Amino acid sequence: MRTVKRMLWTAALFLVVTGFTAANGQGETPGQGETATDDSAVMEDSPQVTTVDFAEVAWTDIITTTALTRIVLEAIGYETTAVTVAVPMAYEGLAGGDVDVFLGNWMPSMGTISNKYFEEGDVIQGRANLEGAKYTLAVPAYLYEAGLTDFSDIADFGEELDYKIHGIESGNDGNQLIWQMINENAFGLGDFKVAASSEAGMLAEAQARFPQEEPIVFLGWAPHPMNNYLDMKYLTGGDDYFGPNYGSATVYTNYSAGFFDKFPNLERFFNNLYFTLEMEGAIMGEISEGAEAWAAAEAWLTENPEILAEWLDGVQTVDGRPALPAARTALGL
Repeated sequence: MRTVKRMLWTAALFLVVTGFTAANGQGETPGQGETATDDSAVMEDSPQVTTVDFAEVAWTDIITTTALTRIVLEAIGYETTAVTVAVPMAYEGLAGGDVDVFLGNWMPSMGTISNKYFEEGDVIQGRANLEGAKYTLAVPAYLYEAGLTDFSDIADFGEELDYKIHGIESGNDGNQLIWQMINENAFGLGDFKVAASSEAGMLAEAQARFPQEEPIVFLGWAPHPMNNYLDMKYLTGGDDYFGPNYGSATVYTNYSAGFFDKFPNLERFFNNLYFTLEMEGAIMGEISEGAEAWAAAEAWLTENPEILAEWLDGVQTVDGRPALPAARTALGL
């Protein structure tokens, strides 16, 4: 069964990568380490494997944290790649060893997808890399003021909402939680449907409705620039599905089983690695203004180089030198 799943993941990955290649002329997200390297260029005391493969989802926050991490790894001599897939495919890739790291394990909501992989031992849940996040349903402030303040109010606005709750990509844990509520007729939502889209598509739909004060219920989360450019409110009452305190979330780093057997030097790095709401908010704000994720992340590191001392404490470069001075040199700091 695992072999079949891995074949399916590989086929899906092929479609993602070839489609991305056709559109962009390359098979990976922008970065400095995607081109193949000559084996002779790898130093003798380097580990046999030097390329770290990331899974990422098309969410601005995960694109941000993945870019930050890849920049630092490449600065200390590793090659990196990243492929953008839906959450279920990210876990199939980790379980099959097709990718190494995923920085976007939002818990508790993503537990509906990830927990079985943790229990089976195919994917390892590492340290929390972000505290204080949240993820639940949101509405425009004008709809909140009209009385839609709680999950239990949604059904009362069914006709105005066209019996739709707007989500992101199919298979996402947030969409699955909405479907669960619908299937269980929780809060009287049995007649509703999920309007699946993407982060960008959902937010474009929301932005289009705000000027005319048209009703919409959508997935909202923080950190994300939407909290700055949309006058939005989070709904109460969703604790049994999204968790308490407006879907209060902790984000964890996940690895494929055996990752640290391949990369023992990186265990210290990933145990050190963390992000903050302010850090991500600043970089995502630049992205929302049109900057590329890699450039925005690199600019933030240039302006905030002190974080490197924490991330690289006790870490070595790929060829065994102290990582911090090497990273500072590579980044021009």
